[in-house]
Amino acid sequence: MNIWQPDPGETLLGRAPVTFATGAAPRVKGLRWFRDTDRNDIQGELPGWPEGPSLTARSTGAAAAQSSLKGAATAAGVAVMAFLSSAGGNISTPSDDSGSDTPDDPPNEVEDFPVMWAAPDTIARTLPWQLDPGRFDHKHHRTHAIVTDRRLVIVSLPFDKKNLEAIDDEVLWQCPRTDISSVELKDFKDGNDFKVTFADSSWCRLTCVWRRALTRYLVHPPDLLSLESLHAKQRATVAKFTEEAGVPDSVTPIITRNPCGHYNVDVLPPDQFTSSFGSSEESLVMDSGGQEVNVEDYHPEDF
Repeated sequence: MNIWQPDPGETLLGRAPVTFATGAAPRVKGLRWFRDTDRNDIQGELPGWPEGPSLTARSTGAAAAQSSLKGAATAAGVAVMAFLSSAGGNISTPSDDSGSDTPDDPPNEVEDFPVMWAAPDTIARTLPWQLDPGRFDHKHHRTHAIVTDRRLVIVSLPFDKKNLEAIDDEVLWQCPRTDISSVELKDFKDGNDFKVTFADSSWCRLTCVWRRALTRYLVHPPDLLSLESLHAKQRATVAKFTEEAGVPDSVTPIITRNPCGHYNVDVLPPDQFTSSFGSSEESLVMDSGGQEVNVEDYHPEDF
């Protein structure tokens, strides 16, 4: 088993499965493209990429028909649910308040759906082809994004739903944090997408079911505190917490100070990594005196 680990002095901040995103609007539903800045298809120009499907956006009429069929199916489903509910059934429907039916970038979300926007010799063109569900077998493999305080890393690993703890990472790509200009959450439609813009203005659109946990340290780069910067009582509290969580000494705690004065301490134990979910957090909130804060006493920014 080979689990990617940060270098000494580097802090692991998050890890989760990612792929290139997929269109959701009727005209581009299930589709994605790789574009230059003139909106030309560049997938055939990307070095080392295997040949992929040639895709064409649906015509306006076909898109409207698909939208009408989806609307009719949704209406029928709502009618059935209403009938079952009126008949005494205990029916609930899932919701995701992070998604939106309103595109904030119609040219790139409704009319077209580029997941790579890159002039020649730009960073986005170096991304690995394994991120593309149209080229890589994501039934038996996964691609994970790993975020540290120094870099963004993409790895591939086998996926076996009967053995999620089996991780054998292969590094496909990485870039330093200084090459990332911004990270923007994209809520249309399901609220799982995010856009990474690089320092040379090229960008990519990725998707991750756990995107907030993965991107929170990318959207707003954290001001991390070292264990040595804490006073003795705080260090003792952190040491007790990591010991009880079974965290090895090689894992650096993620320590941040909230505006309210409380401290968030998160650790990502390697023995809790899975190919399906990525990393899992063990978390502690403590006050300025080093006392653990009970959940009922959390401030809004502690969550």
